[in-house]
Amino acid sequence: MAFLPRPVLGAALACAVFLTFPASPAYAHDTLKRSSPAKDAQVSSLEEIELEYTASVKFPFVVLHDAAGNEVGLSRPRLSGPTVTAEVTGPIAPGAYTIAWRVVSSDGHPIEGEIPFRVKGSRSPAASASSVPSTEPSAVEFTATAVPPAAPAGVPVWIWGGLAGLVVVGAVVAIRTSRRAPDREDADAD
Repeated sequence: MAFLPRPVLGAALACAVFLTFPASPAYAHDTLKRSSPAKDAQVSSLEEIELEYTASVKFPFVVLHDAAGNEVGLSRPRLSGPTVTAEVTGPIAPGAYTIAWRVVSSDGHPIEGEIPFRVKGSRSPAASASSVPSTEPSAVEFTATAVPPAAPAGVPVWIWGGLAGLVVVGAVVAIRTSRRAPDREDADAD
């Protein structure tokens, strides 16, 4: 029975440690601290949306939809540290609305969410016409390309890189050891 050389055992042990104790998930992602309007709030009017996060964020993306899923016009989101602000570009009709937002947190991971709320009042024909989507793209749609794709869940890339490095080191050690093994057998035979 052949025993594995110490470097190969060391590489195998290091791989076992990496696989046994994976990196813990990131619990420090920034979160939405406060919003105006607040979740499930009832407001009489809406001129501006304000989202405040627990830390500074990047690449803000904010969209406002009515109950029918029609997009309501917003200005390009402005960023000031942990606060994102977007102005409503026209009057909105009473009814249910949802703010959909997405930002890149200070740790580089995208976070997103939705904030449902209601606008109080009676529905008027003039106000209903303002919620009809226009064929012209809004400024918010252009910022969508700046948001990087969501990072896949699972094992972080640095662990895969470390494991690949260990496999390469283990293979080099195994090849070197196997090339030396016939020399040792010849020396023992003499």
